[in-house]
Amino acid sequence: MSDKSREMIKLSMSQIGRSGELLVQYRLLKRGIESAPMTTDSGVDLVVYAPWRKLAVTIQVKSNLRPKPAGGKGRMALDWWLSEESPAELVALVDLDRQQIWLFRHKAFAEKAQQRSAGRLHFGFYVEPGISTGECGAHEQDVKPFLIENRISELFGSPPP
Repeated sequence: MSDKSREMIKLSMSQIGRSGELLVQYRLLKRGIESAPMTTDSGVDLVVYAPWRKLAVTIQVKSNLRPKPAGGKGRMALDWWLSEESPAELVALVDLDRQQIWLFRHKAFAEKAQQRSAGRLHFGFYVEPGISTGECGAHEQDVKPFLIENRISELFGSPPP
């Protein structure tokens, strides 16, 4: 699909959210980690199970279709809001455009949040290359350790050989 065709497609918020959940499920399944979506909107989107750990973990998935203008100077950013009371153990932040996923423990997300308002946490970062963290606040390079591929072993353990 060309960039122009992709730009013309309008997805609803629920389609964006569901796409993010499916991308998280796909990336986990590629590592042998099972997951199932929740059918109710209870603050948990996926229940995840790594067979070698024999432990289920819950994930809240927050998705962006693509980075958006932010902070002036033509800068682009991603940002997400999460309820402080979210019952999920993990938070998956998704950029559908670049198929990137960052995984945080709920506590780490709360610690990194730049704003708290009405029981909600707000976290975001700039994504364009060529600027330093000091220039703009949080930048994508600051959250590189939270990329899903860097977190799988820590969060779900390693499968037996």
